[in-house]
Amino acid sequence: MRAYERMLNYVKVWTTSDGSSETVPSTSRQFDLAKLLVEEMKELGIEDAHVDDKCYVYGTLPATKGYEDKSKLGFIAHLDTAEDISGQNVNPQIIENYDGEDIVLGESGRVIKVSDFPHLKNFKGRTLITTDGTTLLGADDKAGIAEIMTAIEIIQKENIPHGKICIGFNPDEEIGTGAHNFDVEKFGADFAYTLDGWLEGQIEYENFNASGATFEIKGINVHPGSAKDIMVNSQLLAMEINSMLPNETPATTEGYEGFYHLMETIGSVEYSKLVYIVRDHYADKFAARNEFLQNIEKTMNEKYGEGVVTLTIKQQYRNMKEQIEPCMHLIDNAKKAIKAVGLEPTVDAIRGGTDGAQLSFKGLPCPNLGTGGAAYHGACEHISVEGMDKVVDIAIELVKIYAEM
Repeated sequence: MRAYERMLNYVKVWTTSDGSSETVPSTSRQFDLAKLLVEEMKELGIEDAHVDDKCYVYGTLPATKGYEDKSKLGFIAHLDTAEDISGQNVNPQIIENYDGEDIVLGESGRVIKVSDFPHLKNFKGRTLITTDGTTLLGADDKAGIAEIMTAIEIIQKENIPHGKICIGFNPDEEIGTGAHNFDVEKFGADFAYTLDGWLEGQIEYENFNASGATFEIKGINVHPGSAKDIMVNSQLLAMEINSMLPNETPATTEGYEGFYHLMETIGSVEYSKLVYIVRDHYADKFAARNEFLQNIEKTMNEKYGEGVVTLTIKQQYRNMKEQIEPCMHLIDNAKKAIKAVGLEPTVDAIRGGTDGAQLSFKGLPCPNLGTGGAAYHGACEHISVEGMDKVVDIAIELVKIYAEM
């Protein structure tokens, strides 16, 4: 079975995670895909495949006889899809011999524009998989799962010699908690790759340092007719806070530039809340961003009274670069594998996070590889069949490389 065929089966399973949930996994529906994968893994000869009570799927392919002392290599992908748009009742479009032009998404009125996604010009002649415009596709990260499973199938069928191969599929990556309960020791790998990136041939081993910041603002409400010098409208204070931030948002930054991103606002006269995420690749600049927010809190309380504004900052994840740099063979070998399948590798910094970042800090160095898709988290999500095939080949090449180490 080719990788895209597996992915088309997986995207039928609704696995959207829920950032407001306090359970693990955040949604029980993720077990539906986990259980399906366990059965499929067993059919592929992964005898110890299982899912634990937190919806983490583990399995190993024992080393080929004589290769027991070789590096233990892992591959990881996530089960859940993002909350940004529905992941239920996904109805993929398969476009054969794509003409390189704009793509109309079913009857939804949405269009994937080549002007927005210039890489589509290079997809001309490929078989493209898109959504019908009413949901996301789920290639993030069911493509990664499908590519790992297909690589394992080929390795088994072709008797490709290998060291121990460790496979892991986790829930809740999209809400930032996917690595929290990942059992690195049970997983058993020396090194791993997450297959959770964009286009084929991409390598990522730098990501944002990240925090979540919440301002809570207390107001005073009285009848507007007698409000002079008494009313404090918390919504106006919230607007003032936001106006104190520089124009450094996701829409105005790129590359290594950091930002403040207003995610949510809640407001009334008596109480308002601003929820931000704060991102920067550089540790010193990231610390300065958080300090800047703390200074805003101090300034507002000096102006309006102590305790009117409360800021809570929660650290989320760190840049994995410092954990990967001592293991740069992971990047060098990924480049070697990508070149071996006829592609030119690209090394990019992730303008976001990845399970691999948290896993790297848990002792499992884990850079990220592209899966062949793009425009994740929205109705314009798309992936090519040929790109997925290349990623399968890359994974197999990595297995061959690490079988010699």
